[in-house]
Amino acid sequence: MTSSLEADPPVDDLLPTTRRALLHRIAVGQSQGRAPSLVGAVARNGRLVWQGSRSCVDGHAPDADTQFRIGSITKTFTAVLVMRLRDEGLLGLDDPLEKHVPDTGVGEVTIAQLLGHGAGLRAEPPGDWWERTPGELRAATSDVLGDSALLHPAGRRHHYSNPGYALLGAVVERLRGEPWEDALRREILVPLSLDRTTAGPAAPHAGGWAVHPWADAMLPEPPQDLGVMAPAGQLWSTARDLCVLGTFLLRGDERVLSAASVAEMRTASVPPEPDDWAGGYGLGVQLARRGGRTLAGHTGSLPGFVACLWGNAEEDLVAVALSNATSGPAIGGITADLVTLVADAEPRLPEPWRPMGAFDKGLLELTGQWYWGTNAFGLKLVADNGLELYPLRGAGRGSRFVVTAGGHGGDGGRGDGGSSGGDAVAERSWRGLDGYYAGETLRVVRRPDGSVSHLDLGTFVFTRQPYAPADAVPGGVDPDGWR
Repeated sequence: MTSSLEADPPVDDLLPTTRRALLHRIAVGQSQGRAPSLVGAVARNGRLVWQGSRSCVDGHAPDADTQFRIGSITKTFTAVLVMRLRDEGLLGLDDPLEKHVPDTGVGEVTIAQLLGHGAGLRAEPPGDWWERTPGELRAATSDVLGDSALLHPAGRRHHYSNPGYALLGAVVERLRGEPWEDALRREILVPLSLDRTTAGPAAPHAGGWAVHPWADAMLPEPPQDLGVMAPAGQLWSTARDLCVLGTFLLRGDERVLSAASVAEMRTASVPPEPDDWAGGYGLGVQLARRGGRTLAGHTGSLPGFVACLWGNAEEDLVAVALSNATSGPAIGGITADLVTLVADAEPRLPEPWRPMGAFDKGLLELTGQWYWGTNAFGLKLVADNGLELYPLRGAGRGSRFVVTAGGHGGDGGRGDGGSSGGDAVAERSWRGLDGYYAGETLRVVRRPDGSVSHLDLGTFVFTRQPYAPADAVPGGVDPDGWR
């Protein structure tokens, strides 16, 4: 089998100047970071469009199919397994852990809090440095928690927790009735053709190294099997495979998770730390802002390795950087720079404008200008009989809306002047998708004669004219009018 990412395109898919800039960034990162090797790759529109690397061994640089250990990028794989369980109805994100894995001592924390590192759990397992000691020392889930595992009130703050993902791995094993690694292979690796993503190293793979902080000398870092901590950081992968994963996180894949579910993973779940408002964390996905763009992916590190995957949905662009050094290369910044270099030099061409397919022509009467008080808004009809509300000048609250399930919702019977009118014509309703009005209901309110009176958006009234006396303006209109 081959990767589900399309085969390498012709060299000219990126401009030579862009390719040179990408290679320069990798070269600078390897040199200044004093890394034994560093490999980068970029995928766009679902295709691998560039790969490059630098190495301290002349003529022996890795490529996009060379394995590196990816550390905490493993958490994203584990989160996908959990989201699949949610989508199948086997668990709810608000379920307490105790419902699925009893007797942990922290059973009141929820699945969502564990996914988003908002459960308040300790950052690391107790005992010796767990990444450099055998997993056999932590034979059971209880061994990764220890005493006083809850350090913060659950749901109040982001506090990164490796043991939290060991607990999520236990949830997967309990509900699937098989080892985490087996579920991972069957549900994610095989469907996405991630043939070079494995729990242990498979040749060709890089060796892990520590570079002396004060001398140009290296020391090998022996890999350890992480045992029950595997769902937090066990995996090995390649730049090519991770580009496939990054593309999946932007688009979804019905064989694994829908586009809606991966979009949910990319949505911030808890507030960021006070000094890190440029970052955040969703459900198994790290978030960052760079150059006005939102990046979603994950970083990872284990002794001997650092890794990063970033994707930008607007550009349909994914970048990966992998290195075999315990520390040194600023891998997150290097990967973000790969995204920026391509997006700035060769911004994505927008899709050609095309008219909508079938739509309800009766909805055209709703489009155009509306007023909330004296604030002017535009209402636009979009695909699938959806609506888009946006301010016509200055800042303001806008949102996209989709028709609610069932397609029709009573207009509440509110007629002219906001009073109840039983003869009002029933209309479909819409649910807000984003912004201030996310989840709120937009309804069309008609007069007894069937003409449109106003729009009701979560009790906000939008009228065709600002404060027109005949319109349903809450509180009424001064009888002397404008002056």
